[in-house]
Amino acid sequence: MSRSRCQRATESASSAAYSVRAIPVKRTRRRPAFSIIELLVALTISSMLLTATLVALNASFRSYKVTTESASSHVVGRLVMQRLLTLIRTGEEFGPYPANPIVNPIIKSTSIEFAVPVTDTLTQVWTIERVTAETPETGPYYIQATVTQIDDGTVISTETRIMLRYVQDMLFTLEYDVGPRLIRANIDLTLRPDDDQADSIAVGPDAPIIRMVASVSPRRLEE
Repeated sequence: MSRSRCQRATESASSAAYSVRAIPVKRTRRRPAFSIIELLVALTISSMLLTATLVALNASFRSYKVTTESASSHVVGRLVMQRLLTLIRTGEEFGPYPANPIVNPIIKSTSIEFAVPVTDTLTQVWTIERVTAETPETGPYYIQATVTQIDDGTVISTETRIMLRYVQDMLFTLEYDVGPRLIRANIDLTLRPDDDQADSIAVGPDAPIIRMVASVSPRRLEE
């Protein structure tokens, strides 16, 4: 009986030892790092994405520049054109006058001169002309206005002001009748869009040239 117990105890111990030895040992696997080729591929893709982003950003800056320059030039050009039309409508004694209005009643000039009555004794003499800013052949030019105040035949003051900058060209076509009397004045104004704030972005100018054409007759002629 005791031998049987000893045998069973020995078998249980050997079975327990075998069970302990049969438990598998977990091994931690080392994850491999990125290879040089994978790093180069990732850097190439990143550089391509950054380049595409910079190109899109540059295109948006150019579009912003074109929009701001065109909008500001349109607004300023229209204001100056309306001012010129109003002055010519209320003016009189226009010049320059053609040498022989019977043969050729039309004269083309880069300047116009006229008088605007203010009161019974006070008169303003306006001289509006295209002034060379840089190169006489290509411009850009300025539209300059010289206003002379005359009170009862005496010159009181003379003031010169710049009405518009970055003008590509300006031409007055004046049609006269014998008198001398101005029948019609055509104004052909071409602007080169330019905006100092947009220029700070440091991209090339791409805005198109703006052209404005208007025709006006003096009000005294219509009466």
